[in-house]
Amino acid sequence: MTRHLLVIGGQRCGSTYVADLLEAHPQVTMARPARPEPKVFLSDELAGRGIEWYRSTYFAHATDELVLGEKSTSYIEDPLAPARAVAMLGTPHVLVMLRDPVARAVSNWRFSTDHGLETRPLEVALGESLEQEAVWDPAATSVSPFAYLSRGRYADYLGPWSETFGDAMHVHFLADLLGDDRAVGDLYAALGVDASFRPERAARPVNPSSAPAPDLPADLHARLEGYFAASNQALSARLGRDLPWWNRPGGEPRNGLD
Repeated sequence: MTRHLLVIGGQRCGSTYVADLLEAHPQVTMARPARPEPKVFLSDELAGRGIEWYRSTYFAHATDELVLGEKSTSYIEDPLAPARAVAMLGTPHVLVMLRDPVARAVSNWRFSTDHGLETRPLEVALGESLEQEAVWDPAATSVSPFAYLSRGRYADYLGPWSETFGDAMHVHFLADLLGDDRAVGDLYAALGVDASFRPERAARPVNPSSAPAPDLPADLHARLEGYFAASNQALSARLGRDLPWWNRPGGEPRNGLD
């Protein structure tokens, strides 16, 4: 029986990387086109078009795969998206990608800068965000390109998803998938597909850019870690496990992922 999968999570948390891991599996196929992301469940109108429209629009290429997956990271920010997804798909698997929120904020700044949406230097943009995030134009982008800090408070967003999907929601950390081959097997096993399969791993770099982001000053890094402290603690308690970046001096290793 074919099952549906939603890949959500904070932007710049490696969701494209994990979508590539999923697409490579012979029992999984991902929505096409992948860009722009479908974002069907951000809209009552689109979500109301029904599952036949959804499958014919995004999965016409599917054959006999067991899992049909869609990556739309911004779903995590919409508390109404879970109910819309259930109304169309029943109970899909939900895969949540998370990452060290400080590293995520830096990567978000770099992405916004690369796309001409941000002109402030990194230190200024993140420092000002500690006081108030910049105003954005909803007509220009579907979500704020300046939510560098609020978007990393993952515990604020997970409630509607965990309450709706329970054990059908699986949280994965980017650091684990990159650093432990067993985590890739766990990813596949959670979806009920062959957990022994391993794709070629050199296909796509994570969050590539034309230039690396500058380093954060130590004092600003400490202020950002303080900003995320309560959220990290709440997330750890919600998931019942340690976080790869929590209580580790200096945060997540860069590893070219900023």
